[in-house]
Amino acid sequence: MATPRSTTTTACFFFLLCLYSSFYPSTSAPLFPKSALPTKSGYLPVNPATGSAIFYAFYEAQAPTSPLSKTPLLIWLQGGPGCSSMIGNLFELGPWRVVPSHNKNAHNLSLDPNPGPWNRLFGLLFLDNPIGTGFSIAATPQEIPRDQHSVAKHLFAAITGFTSLDPLFKDRPIYITGESYAGKYVPAIGYYILNKNPKLPVSQRVNLAGVAIGDGLTDPVTQVATHADSVYYSGLINERQKRELEEAQREAVEFVKIGNWSEATNARNKVLRMVENMTGLATLYDFTKKKPYQTSFATRFLNIPEVKRALGVNESMVFEECGDVVGEALHSDVMKSVKYMVELLVKKSKVLLYQGLYDLRDGVVSTEAWVKTMKWEGIEKFMTADRVIWEVNGEVAGYLQKWGSLTNVVVSGAGHLLPADQPLNSQAMIEDWVLEKGQFGRKQAGSSSKFRATL
Repeated sequence: MATPRSTTTTACFFFLLCLYSSFYPSTSAPLFPKSALPTKSGYLPVNPATGSAIFYAFYEAQAPTSPLSKTPLLIWLQGGPGCSSMIGNLFELGPWRVVPSHNKNAHNLSLDPNPGPWNRLFGLLFLDNPIGTGFSIAATPQEIPRDQHSVAKHLFAAITGFTSLDPLFKDRPIYITGESYAGKYVPAIGYYILNKNPKLPVSQRVNLAGVAIGDGLTDPVTQVATHADSVYYSGLINERQKRELEEAQREAVEFVKIGNWSEATNARNKVLRMVENMTGLATLYDFTKKKPYQTSFATRFLNIPEVKRALGVNESMVFEECGDVVGEALHSDVMKSVKYMVELLVKKSKVLLYQGLYDLRDGVVSTEAWVKTMKWEGIEKFMTADRVIWEVNGEVAGYLQKWGSLTNVVVSGAGHLLPADQPLNSQAMIEDWVLEKGQFGRKQAGSSSKFRATL
């Protein structure tokens, strides 16, 4: 017969059990709760014969102000080249963000609601582009695009494949958005759509309404020549260092002039390394940061088998935030300009350019340098339009310049990954631009000193 435990022994046992459970939970909340799952996710074929396909994650509008059949649809493309749009999703502008969360589960990660998601009023579609990026599938390395026409061709297949998934998608106005190297992808697919649509029956056309480029590399030969000025006038280097940078910049421009695209890219990389070495900054993407953007949590999250299963991804796939294979494939494309594509888009649709004030790679100075060289009948009026103070909820959010179909916004308190730095203000910006509200709805930004927006 067993001897009964004493009351003291039993109490100690339960105390230790509770203490253990508080540090090592026996049951943990799911990493990807149903409430955080995309509305749809999976693959959109770009070459059914080989199986190459673009991975997508779609989030329907949380609080649409119009019937879903008319609700705008935003498409987000990450940069790189070769960086996954799932970083944009889970670190920047999607409805949920990955955060460190100690003791909640074995991975010490969880999802928190994003205070400024871009799918509040609109549908939001993330595409891992080009194939070979993120969870997208390139059947062979040879199928990975080497130029922007090939990128656009695949994107067109993916977008039309997506809009065919649901009759409600077909007529929704589409806005293509993205940042950094997507400063080339976004114009490329927009340009492709404008040229492809007239050759298609109305039922097969893409309902393109506009494009938005954040901190974009769009006209690299012009932009590479601005780094010396950007860091010099920010007080980060002296005049001698400025001259050294200017010489390195001229080398990159000379390689472009003779059509040596690979060496032009190498020369640009040299310029950026020189800026990093001269300034000692933690990141050129935001000169105020003491450490780079902490995207590694999202990368860890996306490599967890449970997360892959929830997204409809093969568990054997290894997720990389930015893939070298795609970067190498597009190495000779880096310094090629797509400015002429933007020139057509600004005539046929509407264009938003936006930059974080602290970005030293593809920021304000870099963007203005190429914009003022655009061949567009409205460029002189745009360049002489007022740059007005833009406020959100009574505080200065940035500065807005607009004429006709072209709008430029400089966002305060933000770097290269702008929606991560200023979620509420970036949300206000994209919503007012799409809906043409307030100052975003006028032909010209106006001569008034301030524009106030409320969320």
